[in-house]
Amino acid sequence: MTEKKIRLSDTEEVLDFVRAAGKCDFEIDVCYNRAVIDAKSILGMFYIGLCKDLTVKYGGNDTRFERTVRKYAVC
Repeated sequence: MTEKKIRLSDTEEVLDFVRAAGKCDFEIDVCYNRAVIDAKSILGMFYIGLCKDLTVKYGGNDTRFERTVRKYAVC
């Protein structure tokens, strides 16, 4: 399982991330504190909120999704 930290700062970034996750054929979870949300759920992603360090967990491999995760990565 791969685990990365990201931060989404505005609505467009959330939409971009959810679109990229939706194209993957494996499950992707986004965690913040105790909340675990399906990354393919636009409502779930907005529920978590913006400008927070989020942990993305996934077990598959998709080059396009990896690029999106790197774009929003927290160093």
